[in-house]
Amino acid sequence: MAIISPASPTHPCFGSASRRGEGRMHLPVAPRAVARSRFAPDTPQVSPALVATPDEALAMLDRALADGAPISMVGITGPGDPMATPEAALRTLRLVRDKYPDMPLCLTTLGLGIGTVAGELAAIGLSHVTVLVDAVSAEVAQGVYAWIRPSTRTMPLPLAAQVLVDGQRRAVTALVEAGLTVKINTTVHAGVNAEHVETIAQTMAALGATIMTVVPFWPGGENGAAQPDMDLLAAVREKAARHLALTPSWGECGDVVPTAARPVASSLPRPVAGRPNVAVASAGGMDVDLHLGHAFKLLIYGPREDGLACLLETRDAPEPGGGDSRWEGLADILTDCFVLLAASAGERPREILHRRGVTVLITEGEIEGTVDVLYGGGKKGKGRMERRNT
Repeated sequence: MAIISPASPTHPCFGSASRRGEGRMHLPVAPRAVARSRFAPDTPQVSPALVATPDEALAMLDRALADGAPISMVGITGPGDPMATPEAALRTLRLVRDKYPDMPLCLTTLGLGIGTVAGELAAIGLSHVTVLVDAVSAEVAQGVYAWIRPSTRTMPLPLAAQVLVDGQRRAVTALVEAGLTVKINTTVHAGVNAEHVETIAQTMAALGATIMTVVPFWPGGENGAAQPDMDLLAAVREKAARHLALTPSWGECGDVVPTAARPVASSLPRPVAGRPNVAVASAGGMDVDLHLGHAFKLLIYGPREDGLACLLETRDAPEPGGGDSRWEGLADILTDCFVLLAASAGERPREILHRRGVTVLITEGEIEGTVDVLYGGGKKGKGRMERRNT
């Protein structure tokens, strides 16, 4: 079986970097998904799934590095597809490259539309681009995906599947022609695409891809009771390795599949002197479920005298209208808050609030759990949030 050699691109999963305690940090700046697997879990993430602006993402990286996180690579991977909103992904990569010129960068995508920016990605100097390819046949792709939206319009799955597999071939070709290293990530689904993986490897190799990661689908999640068929995985990997060099086997490499929706704790905003509180846009008081522009009141959470976080008060938000002055006014009433949670928010208010010291996190999680994470809940009871009826 061909395995990545030490001469291959630097990456936590190429060679032994992952076993030296190094890792990737995924910056979550891609809000829109273009496809959904039939096997995607319906359960919410434990950590808040957030979408950051490019400037907020850079601040997350700054905080993580300042805390001593052993980051050997920065990736743009989600929580949606970076190429659905390429401007945000490109700006984030440029910001990181300008501030950390020696930091290896990568991007993970289904590949649709990437050909138009392949030259820009090469100019930024990416280590590699990972293209998620679970099928090179439209028929097999229909078994993998519940829906595929190559653009903002809904498309019948058979047609969309054909658009996807054709688009991925064009993507790999464009990236290779731009001089970028292309890595293929394939998830093995028994009875769906397992017998198809060698064809994927052969097809992608012919287009110029040079590296492949073959990982199992975990039916119950990596910590669930259901386990993948590792014998099947070994057989599939052996066949794929006839055509492409493989990254280390699943048990040798940590976090092979990008998980941008689970930000490292040190990347999240934290309370600071003078800004101990969290503002929340919520209609019912249980979930973060309001667009910031629709919020007439904000819930304010923060620590009480004994350190426990709880709901402190509600505050009126500025009236709609007025352009930037509305968001400057909002910043004026949130001078004691380090973060604002909302289900959605426009770029302009996020930029203004960020400049004024308030990070806007986009999430649709339960308020209690999300606020608890922001205060570092779960560590020996410290920072735990108290539920209180008000």
